[in-house]
Amino acid sequence: MKPVNPSKVICIGRNYAAHIAELGNQEADEMVVFLKPPSAITNTLMCTHKDEQLHFETEICFQVNNGCLAAVAVGLDLTKRDLQSKLKASGLPWERAKAFDGSALFSEFVQIDEQAIEHLSLTLLIDNKVRQQGGVELMLYKPTVISAQVSEFMTLIDGDIIMTGTPAGVGAVNAGSKFIAQLHLGSDLLVQQEWLAE
Repeated sequence: MKPVNPSKVICIGRNYAAHIAELGNQEADEMVVFLKPPSAITNTLMCTHKDEQLHFETEICFQVNNGCLAAVAVGLDLTKRDLQSKLKASGLPWERAKAFDGSALFSEFVQIDEQAIEHLSLTLLIDNKVRQQGGVELMLYKPTVISAQVSEFMTLIDGDIIMTGTPAGVGAVNAGSKFIAQLHLGSDLLVQQEWLAE
């Protein structure tokens, strides 16, 4: 797989109503944004990090070029859910639960026309069972809106990645499980990536 070397990974939280509900969160008044560093990117799907259980969140991801959403992939945002819950309850930032090394995985990025973005959707299968499905039509903030709002306060550099949030169905990563993440454009399979959890 071609290496991905962004200056930063911009992540959008609480962007699907059903996922907000499944975690018992409230819909935010403004778009929720947090960052992952380049060191978060890996090809290895871990089930734990420093003995803490990890949870998966499958996301439609974009790579920026010339200020545009030029390429798309399917990715996994790994989360220390118990730690995240404690941090949220204390009103503290999420980075310890979200931005650790090895917390971001991506398929190959493929070029996308911005006019086609609204037809993107994802599917995650774990051990051949569908666990997550969702697409741009379910997002509270569409990809072009995300890009525009982020650009109001942060410079998007060529190669930067935007992760657009996860639909319902998140859960723990279990060692030995086979993950198949698919990105669809309409009814066509655009890209597929497999990982075996370690």
